Amino acid sequence: MTVARILLIDDDPLVLETLTGGLIAAGHEVVPASDGDEGLALLAKERIDIVVTDIIMPRREGIETILELRARQADVPIIAISGGGRNSNLQFLKVAEKLGATRTLQKPFSLSRLNQLIAECLPPQ
Repeated sequence: MTVARILLIDDDPLVLETLTGGLIAAGHEVVPASDGDEGLALLAKERIDIVVTDIIMPRREGIETILELRARQADVPIIAISGGGRNSNLQFLKVAEKLGATRTLQKPFSLSRLNQLIAECLPPQ
């Protein structure tokens, strides 16, 4: 398995903690961020192999974050994750893909599925 340095952006502290723990257990390094603004600030100063970002977040939501990520680092793989919000409108994931997400993943999902997508997005070592 390819080990990656992952920028993980999610405004839900429980999701952030759970995914961080699971990704570290899989051997990855995780740089956590609680919103798009924090994630973009970390991207500017950290070496990042891949970004996993939630879509529905306060302050800077995921679509806007993806657009800014693409403007700053066009080649960084991005996995967009979302449960669709209150209305379970998963159109957000389709929009995210059209605007630059490499892959999308609907919540809830398994850590093994997330790790599979991470491996697919990274060059083989």
